[in-house]
Amino acid sequence: MTDQLFFEDVTVGDTIPPVSERVSNSQLFFFSAATYNGHRIHYDLPYAQSEGHPTIIVHGPLQSALLAKTLRNWVGPRGRLLRLRTQNRASAFPDEQLIFGGRVSAARIEAGEGIVECEVWEQKEDGRVIIPGSATVQLPLRPTGA
Repeated sequence: MTDQLFFEDVTVGDTIPPVSERVSNSQLFFFSAATYNGHRIHYDLPYAQSEGHPTIIVHGPLQSALLAKTLRNWVGPRGRLLRLRTQNRASAFPDEQLIFGGRVSAARIEAGEGIVECEVWEQKEDGRVIIPGSATVQLPLRPTGA
């Protein structure tokens, strides 16, 4: 995304455009390697099934990273993700459509910067929220005279 979102562009109640992602088995394998997470439920189907799961499971931290990516793309190159808090409440599986989005819940100017509080989430295709959370982002103020 190359467009810059400015503080003046957001209003409480605005929706963060939803982003759909499908995580592949190879992403799970490489995320396990990159994070030194050797738990086999994330890449070994027979093992995951022996543990009672229908298939391998998408890492919770990978899901949070995809939510963070959604926020970073929304705020633009000069915006900053200051805080992200999430709660993983249900499992996600490879090749499922996962939808990341949110809503602006508060906005204020603090120390000359635009601070925006958001309610954020990941949901499954049926609309069930599996990761609720909150985020704080910093947006630049629109230059005067622009």
